[in-house]
Amino acid sequence: MYFPLKNVCQYDGNVFKWNMISLSGVKSMEDLKKYAHQLNWVLLGLLFVVAGLLKLFSAKASGVASMLSGLGFPASGVLAWVLIVAELASGILILARWQLKYVTWIPVVVLVVAAFTAYWGNWVNMLLHLALASNYVVLGQSE
Repeated sequence: MYFPLKNVCQYDGNVFKWNMISLSGVKSMEDLKKYAHQLNWVLLGLLFVVAGLLKLFSAKASGVASMLSGLGFPASGVLAWVLIVAELASGILILARWQLKYVTWIPVVVLVVAAFTAYWGNWVNMLLHLALASNYVVLGQSE
């Protein structure tokens, strides 16, 4: 029987046998943890840079202010700019690995507030925002 993932999975007629996938350059679990940590750091930094850029150039500050006022936030015009700058700055600072112990709390606050305001009742998105927030906490504590 032909199986396209022959090096990963083999079928002996009764049972599938799974083999470890060998990644180039990964010699141990410690190497894998290091690469995973680096990938996590880059992705979490890019997440907030992209979110800030989308708010700045696509939704525009006025759209963000309308969304915030619809959620009941006061001074939504000012808060929209605070949110845009906070997302851009924290994303850039995370990518630069500058003071991660402190900078990562900005995305944590943004994500937790978003989870309990904008996504209240939308349980999947709420849980995703809380999971991301916990990931930022882990990133900040790992430095």
